[in-house]
Amino acid sequence: MQEFLPTNVPTHVAIIMDGNGRWANARGLPRTMGHRKGVEAVRDAVRTATELGIRYLTLFAFSSENWSRPEDEVSDLMGLLKAFIRRDLADLHRENVRIRVIGDRANLSGDILPLLIEAEETTSANTGITLVIAFNYGARDELARAMRRLAEEVAAGRLRPDEITADRISATIDTAGIPDPDLILRTSGEERLSNFLLWQGAYSELLFIPELWPDFTRETFLAAIEKYACRERRFGGLSQPTLAVGS
Repeated sequence: MQEFLPTNVPTHVAIIMDGNGRWANARGLPRTMGHRKGVEAVRDAVRTATELGIRYLTLFAFSSENWSRPEDEVSDLMGLLKAFIRRDLADLHRENVRIRVIGDRANLSGDILPLLIEAEETTSANTGITLVIAFNYGARDELARAMRRLAEEVAAGRLRPDEITADRISATIDTAGIPDPDLILRTSGEERLSNFLLWQGAYSELLFIPELWPDFTRETFLAAIEKYACRERRFGGLSQPTLAVGS
């Protein structure tokens, strides 16, 4: 039977990948096994997004608050990130995926930062989907860093205070050049943004789904896009509503 893919696909989907630990706990497994299973879901999500024609997929991989987790869990997460880049980078590059990393790069361990830079540089000329990895990322930290840069520009006389506009801020934060997400998904049933893309998500559609991240399948993704396509997006205006379309 022929499969019908959703129409009105968003340009940019961002995902808070939540529930790895609970997935493992429910099965009597170490939390690290949930993270490992979650990496498989990442691969499936990238493939599905590419198939659908989504141009940007942002994944919340590691928040700036996650450093407070137990040391062994943080160590395992770092190991998974390294393994993902080392093992999957060649495949992503071959599939024309462009990788972009957002988040604070200061004080990252010596072996992590070079890998992130390598992933970006290796895929920089690719023209397919852009996979945005939010690593050591927190939206408030992102805005604070951007405000410091703008303040420095003002102090140096290169920028007037009245030139600090919403567009200028958008061009200064980590996602400069990336369109705002049309849809932000969060798995595991939790209904909060947890310091993720607070500036960029001002008019994003939000969808909270019950599946834990390791259970996030192609079918789950397709169902989410179908729900998005039925939303009405007005961006604060009162004009005649239209079905959701990629911005």
